Amino acid sequence: MKLWPSKKKDAPIRKSIGGRFVSWMRARFDAAQTTKDNAKHWGAADFLSADAEADSNVRKILRTRARYEVQNNSYARGIVKTLADDTVGTGPRLQMLLDDEDVNKRIEHDFQVWAKRTRLPAKLRTIRMARCQDGEAFVMLAQNPRLTTNVRLDLQLIEADRVTDDDLISDEKRVDGITFDSFGNPVSYRVLKFHPGGTESFNTEFLTVKAENMIHVFRQDRPEQHRGIPEITAALPLFAHLRRFTLAVVSAAEAAADFAGILYTDAPANGEADSVEAMDTIQLERNMLLTMPGGWKMSQVDPKQPVTTYGEFKHEILNEIARCLSMPYNIAAGNSSGYNYASGRLDHQTYYKSLKVDRAFMEAEILDRVFEAWMREWSLATATQLDSCDCRHVWFWDGQEHVDPAKEANAQEKRLLNKTTTLAAEYARQGKDWETELRQIAKERTLMKELGIDDVPTKDDSQNEEGEEDGKDE
Repeated sequence: MKLWPSKKKDAPIRKSIGGRFVSWMRARFDAAQTTKDNAKHWGAADFLSADAEADSNVRKILRTRARYEVQNNSYARGIVKTLADDTVGTGPRLQMLLDDEDVNKRIEHDFQVWAKRTRLPAKLRTIRMARCQDGEAFVMLAQNPRLTTNVRLDLQLIEADRVTDDDLISDEKRVDGITFDSFGNPVSYRVLKFHPGGTESFNTEFLTVKAENMIHVFRQDRPEQHRGIPEITAALPLFAHLRRFTLAVVSAAEAAADFAGILYTDAPANGEADSVEAMDTIQLERNMLLTMPGGWKMSQVDPKQPVTTYGEFKHEILNEIARCLSMPYNIAAGNSSGYNYASGRLDHQTYYKSLKVDRAFMEAEILDRVFEAWMREWSLATATQLDSCDCRHVWFWDGQEHVDPAKEANAQEKRLLNKTTTLAAEYARQGKDWETELRQIAKERTLMKELGIDDVPTKDDSQNEEGEEDGKDE
């Protein structure tokens, strides 16, 4: 095989294969070129693996900086808290789909009581906030003897700093406190008994927790990634710019409000002007006249502050910050003054789709595993024989309120009349169980008939009555 390079830069290359000449063109990507203009921009790009790129030292720095911003930056705090509140809301609700209705009601009731006693919604919100600012969260399934329910299972939240190794060396089967098998499944977790940044940081005792008793929640952005990084990592420099710009504007405003000035003279060097000590200061008092030395004048400092661009800067940088969380600007800023109805609803629809994806992720990674462990203990505590493979269930979350309830009600009515939806789907939009709601409606109607209260006329009935009255008048 022979190869003849071409003299021309973009000419085809001819290659001899089996006595035949094959030609092909040289292809290249502009983004793969390194020039003097982009060398600094791409200087930090590396070829590390997912675990090497986000090793324990890097993740520690990212966690501490993300926590610092969330604790000290009002926008960062509001964005993280709003995301957790919108995702979890008041908490998920369980609906069983077994054939036995009595068993379904018992399981749903007992799980609801257990979730309330263990503060499950609050812990889920904490987990969501930890994913955003810490990158990951660990939940250990343990027995709480102080629970008064028939199931003593409880969720113990563990901070990511406690799951680590001493030697800080990762291999194919162990990554910073997590041991894996040959298929990449977690086998055990090494958990320090005390936080390494606490008062007992000198104590390096640890627990080895089996994988079936630990839930590791993080967003896997790359294949073969085993530890998470904060979801607001890309926005951390932007938060710093936002705070610096705000402080600069405040400092400029303070300088403009102060009665500060300088002394200057128009006299030439060695001219007729009184001598003044260089860099000397004069204490000024409010509502007092000031006499200048002979030949000298006073001029007030004229600080320039970007008042007209301050709002635009905050708008653009907050929009960029919220983008990494799939959150629209009006939710991140808590301000919809520049929105109309159509743009506000369109942005909310995109945001609600990301919430649905996040809720499905929490169901698969957390709720289903917790419910499986809860069901095992509940079956033993109540002596109920259930097929372990037949635990059909669904989770209901809080519904999203519509911007215009009247328009949504009309659209819902049309969908039901056209048979393009069901009552179960429409109630699920509001985070409600359709069977529970229909039973409640039946109870209310039965009680209204018993008390002699007429049903409230529907929209069609009221229109027919108005039309009949109009016809009689004509």
